[in-house]
Amino acid sequence: MRKRQQSQNEETSTVPQAPGENQRPNTCCFCWCCCCSCSCQIPTTEEIVSWSHNFDKMMKSPAGRNLFREFLRTEYSEENLLFWLACEDLKNEENKKLVEEKARNIYEDYISILSPKEVSLDSRVREVINRNLLDPTPHMYEDAQLQIYTLMHRDSFPRFLNSQVFKTILESTEGSTIDS
Repeated sequence: MRKRQQSQNEETSTVPQAPGENQRPNTCCFCWCCCCSCSCQIPTTEEIVSWSHNFDKMMKSPAGRNLFREFLRTEYSEENLLFWLACEDLKNEENKKLVEEKARNIYEDYISILSPKEVSLDSRVREVINRNLLDPTPHMYEDAQLQIYTLMHRDSFPRFLNSQVFKTILESTEGSTIDS
């Protein structure tokens, strides 16, 4: 019975992928949890088309971010989005102890030159971050976050729009709209 359910989950996967891409087993949507109990919704064709005209709109959509993340992974630059998301999480933190912990983790994961996930920042922004580490605040990474957001918008986003990842999901939703 378990094997049959797993087989059905794989057959009903709604995240189309080009042959040879890393496939996420048992996913039913854009989430990364590999289960069918999530509350993610499949974006409409109109929503996906709107992403192609508006990077900010795509970044505000969990499904858009996850699709963009899938693309960034193929370009070995997923750390840019992960850094941006970590900074967003830090901005919402009010507990001083957690702010310090999250700020330190972000530094170790994305800013430190020893990190394998280091993001590309200019020296001025790095200096500001190093000073701010003495007394971390929820907004201490704003300049760095803006720099990475701009990099993704100007550099990665145009390639994303021309990628097979984006074209495949757009074609798949157009096809399901026609079939309905």
